Amino acid sequence: MRLPRIFRTTPFRLTLLFLALFASAASAFLAYIYVATAGEATRRTDQEITREMHSLVAAYDRAGLDAVNQSLIERAASERPFLYLLMNNDQKRISGSIEESPVDNFVGPARWTSFSVTDQDAQGHTVKHPARGLQQRLRGGQMLFVGADIGADEAYVNNVTRALQGGGALFVLLGLAGGVLMSRNVTRSMVGLTEVVDAVRNGDIGARAQVRGTRDEFDELAAGVNEMLDRLERSMAGHRHAGDAIAHDLRSPLTRLRARLEVAYLDVEAGKGDPTQALAQALEDTDGVLKTFGAVLSIARLQAAGTAPDPVLFDPAELAANIAELYEPLCEDKDIDFDAEFSKDLQARGNREFLAQALANILDNAVKYTPAGGAIMLRVRRRSSGEIEFSVTDTGPGVPDGDRERVVERFVRLENSRNEPGAGLGLSLVAAVAEAHGGRLELAEGPGKVGEMGPGLRVALVLPRPA
Repeated sequence: MRLPRIFRTTPFRLTLLFLALFASAASAFLAYIYVATAGEATRRTDQEITREMHSLVAAYDRAGLDAVNQSLIERAASERPFLYLLMNNDQKRISGSIEESPVDNFVGPARWTSFSVTDQDAQGHTVKHPARGLQQRLRGGQMLFVGADIGADEAYVNNVTRALQGGGALFVLLGLAGGVLMSRNVTRSMVGLTEVVDAVRNGDIGARAQVRGTRDEFDELAAGVNEMLDRLERSMAGHRHAGDAIAHDLRSPLTRLRARLEVAYLDVEAGKGDPTQALAQALEDTDGVLKTFGAVLSIARLQAAGTAPDPVLFDPAELAANIAELYEPLCEDKDIDFDAEFSKDLQARGNREFLAQALANILDNAVKYTPAGGAIMLRVRRRSSGEIEFSVTDTGPGVPDGDRERVVERFVRLENSRNEPGAGLGLSLVAAVAEAHGGRLELAEGPGKVGEMGPGLRVALVLPRPA
């Protein structure tokens, strides 16, 4: 027969284990208490009997048998808690409070013995009490026995033992009750998590565990499970969105590629076009589609992961300097003044490859939209908040205030950029990289309008303070 669930829980089993350990320790302690208490009672009785025996022997040594007999008769008649018996050389009773010696075949030195004495209780019933005594031969050959009733001592020891046994039994019962109560509370706390696991197993990815606010380990476990499910849900949504986005976002460039190929084919067939030029244009369009595909895939990966993969500590100034070396010649070719300012002794945490791609996208946009004679400034610095900032400022046409939130969306291109190559994914990737690193992308006006140039744009990729 299967036990109820509460008796199969780990807390209840641990309670039984601790109870068993306690019961073993309590039994050993009880045995020690019993031995120590009983032994102390016996030692005390033996000491009192020995003192009484020495007192009577001393009286015998001083005044002889008559004196000790007289003393023994007086003591037996008094309230002393002792049992006396004085016997001659033939072990015949002379006087005392008992009729015969409990020591059989007494020879040799003094001998201790345990025996029982018969008495009557208040109701007249005959009862027996345990007793203990010492028998010793006097110098004249007579024998003297001194004993004591130890029934009260044994009763005391038995009472102590029963009290300890009762306390131990009560503790075991209370421990079992506590174990059952604790198991019920733990089971109640775990039921919610079990239900969430079952729901997720059955396909309900939106199920979440309840956080009770007690800040105990079950709340920590529930919060951890919820965070794990949140990440799982985001990852699954990201993968679904990535597939939808790739299918949707590549439709337009693929359509344009097909249209250009079809026009080129018709022109060549009509003898109007150049096949080599048509193939070159097709390759260029295909490269654009592949670049778009790579950008969309990178954005989808970052958004699905939620965090940047493989983060490391690195020098942001060194990263920016490497990117600057690639774009400085392009600026020279376009007659754009390029300058850079890097603060020293900086550290940032993140994925170098993604951050390098993001910084390259920002510089690529700056070079693309800054006219000849303009200027581009690349800076890396630490803000007063401790955040690390990559910023690129140009003197191009800039982005109006109303379009700055929209321009970071995918495939959004403003009117002044329609004639420039691109798919509108550069700043989208930068925003995704910033978000994956726990940072942000900030767009602001550049240095302002000077003549026909400006007002420019300042793009800042801000990373959080490295932990």
